[in-house]
Amino acid sequence: MRLADSLLPRPALTSPSLLAATVTSLSHRAASRQDLWRLLTDSYTVDLDAVAAVLPRQEPEPDWLPSKR
Repeated sequence: MRLADSLLPRPALTSPSLLAATVTSLSHRAASRQDLWRLLTDSYTVDLDAVAAVLPRQEPEPDWLPSKR
C-alpha cells in the first residue's frame, strides 16, 4: 500500500457472502494466492480468519520418503 493511501479509510467487508464475492472477483485479477491477499488487504479492511475460511484450502505438497533400493 502506498503511504498516501494509508491515511484513507478502507471499506470493511463483514458479510460472509460479500466477502466471498469479493474474493472471487479479485481472484480473477490475482496472479497468485499471495497476490490475492495483497489485493484484498490493500483495498478492504477484513477479518483475516474469515478470509481464510472463504478461500479454498491449499494443501502442502506431500513429502515422500526416498525409496530404498
